[in-house]
Amino acid sequence: MGHSLRAAALLAFMVLSVLVSLLITSLKQFGSGSSRFFNATDAGELGELRRALDLQLRERRKEILPLLLPHNDDDDKDGAFEEFQHSSKLDQNSVLDFSLWNEVTLGSGKAHRDQMGCESLMNVRAVEVLGSGYTKLVVKANLAGGQPVALKLVNEQGIDMSKCVEDFKDPQGCRELVSYKLQKEMLLLQRLRHPNVIKLKGHCSGVHGGGGLEEGRVAVILEQGTPLQMIQLLQTPWEDRFRVCLDLVRLLHFLSRSPLGSVGLLDFQPRQFVTVSGQLKLTDLDDVSAEETACWTDADCVLQFPHRNFTLPCSSRGVCEGLNEKRNIYNAYRFFFTYLLPHQAPPGLTHLVDQIMNTTGELKANINQTLEAFEHILLLYKSGLHLDNLHPSILRDYTVMRDMSTSGNVDYRCWPSYSQQGCVLSVHSAREAAYICNSHSQCNSFTLTGQKTWTGRQLASFRNSFGHLVPDGASEVYVKKSKVPQPPLS
Repeated sequence: MGHSLRAAALLAFMVLSVLVSLLITSLKQFGSGSSRFFNATDAGELGELRRALDLQLRERRKEILPLLLPHNDDDDKDGAFEEFQHSSKLDQNSVLDFSLWNEVTLGSGKAHRDQMGCESLMNVRAVEVLGSGYTKLVVKANLAGGQPVALKLVNEQGIDMSKCVEDFKDPQGCRELVSYKLQKEMLLLQRLRHPNVIKLKGHCSGVHGGGGLEEGRVAVILEQGTPLQMIQLLQTPWEDRFRVCLDLVRLLHFLSRSPLGSVGLLDFQPRQFVTVSGQLKLTDLDDVSAEETACWTDADCVLQFPHRNFTLPCSSRGVCEGLNEKRNIYNAYRFFFTYLLPHQAPPGLTHLVDQIMNTTGELKANINQTLEAFEHILLLYKSGLHLDNLHPSILRDYTVMRDMSTSGNVDYRCWPSYSQQGCVLSVHSAREAAYICNSHSQCNSFTLTGQKTWTGRQLASFRNSFGHLVPDGASEVYVKKSKVPQPPLS
């Protein structure tokens, strides 16, 4: 029954792959060479090429070995891995192939029992291609029942696949080789579980050794996110931009002491991230490294960036101390903080934001200190402690009408705003809203809507005037006393 389900799901998977291929035929960057399959007629040449391909496959497996460490609660894996550690090189390959590696490729272990498998891809419907590269294709899809997911597949028209086929004349073996990047990424997602890492929902792998079209096919099932668009993000309120930076720092703090050790993001670009319900998540783990750089002197520990370099200490262990952590911090500074943090920061917090910009831009603080600084700003912002200079008397010039909202509004626009049609900002209290209204020449009233942002702050709508009041148990209207309308007749 399980094999028939897998076969049916993989058939649906193959149909999806064909549909996806049709979707990307207009992507010219892969060139016409992507479909060239060469015929090698000499059996000796084919055998030699297959041996070379097998060598490449073994090298890919070696790259994945460090990720196959057993979890503490996987008692059944402990024995297998201990056997692996103390066995000969030949035996190591055998242990990997028939125990740990099968868990990865076939989803046979405990870690997969609560995840989606091949049966989840029955009747899958591709919506659009979210991204494509040399190796992988990311497809937005809906599972049966309408559940949205992102699928990562081998890019059959990608450069890696095309070059492999050209070199080795073996499309099926090349698919297996290229799929190792997906296998590695899946393992990394299992080991690096964190709220700011995209959630692995499951995977479907073809049966190795089964022959036919199933072998070597892999689909990784992920939660669906929205690609991070920096231009759009620059137009959002400071609070949302701060959230992205805070999420990033929390992620980097986790990576500095992950189960794999200190992990560095070698390809640190906004395109590696998505947002899920406003939360930043790392989605592409292709280029992460937990390796420590060996050194003899400090001169061996130079972090080089386009416009400046930093020299880190060479530790007594002969490795560059904190290199991955420091690289991550500076990349966060130059790709995220520089653009998102300082602009329109609340006046009571600008000095703290400036401190963060200085310490991260000069690598004067480690990730613990950086996270502490961000969490301190969050505490002040949520509690309103940065508004202590706002005197309560600021509300004396306003009349409040509780359980009311307005209609017939004459709105004005401000930037940045939570609404493109008016001026909607987050506030800690009516005092802060009154302060903002007083600073806007067009503002004569504001409404606390009862809606809240991710920090728990209220959304306030500011306007020039309105037609009349209407009952609304979730809202309060504050009107400058010189503009108070007559109460509605009952």
